[in-house]
Amino acid sequence: MKPSAAGIVLVVVGILFLLRNFGFDLHIGQLLSTWWPLILIVVGVGMLFKDRSRG
Repeated sequence: MKPSAAGIVLVVVGILFLLRNFGFDLHIGQLLSTWWPLILIVVGVGMLFKDRSRG
């Protein structure tokens, strides 16, 4: 995993914990079961742009 990706993962996890402390009840399983197609699309588009930038 690239260092920037690891940093993003840590920031997202930190935000989730912070939101939970503020009273937002987030269920990761429910979010993933709802948004998994969008996650796949975003990852795929990111891979396409990554390949194009290499030339």
